[in-house]
Amino acid sequence: MLHCLIIDDEPLAIKLLKDHVLQCQHTVLEGTFHDPIKAMQALENLTVDLIFLDVQMPELSGVQFAKIVQGRYPVILTTAYTEYALQGYDLDIVD
Repeated sequence: MLHCLIIDDEPLAIKLLKDHVLQCQHTVLEGTFHDPIKAMQALENLTVDLIFLDVQMPELSGVQFAKIVQGRYPVILTTAYTEYALQGYDLDIVD
């Protein structure tokens, strides 16, 4: 099973991602967070194999978050902004 975490400040985006994760037979949703700082704290107590991460969030951007957890968790950036693609390569973003 693939244990997933969703971090996005938009409730509709979380709902959409949550629906997709829950439809997959081989995924388990460990949690959803609107606040990346609370998600960072929760990671200490969760089993996570993959993070779905929004890029543009108020307190801590997805890019900043990815830099902090780089190498510890695979990350998929959930954004419509193509300008983050190059940064994704530098951070070893999965998708």
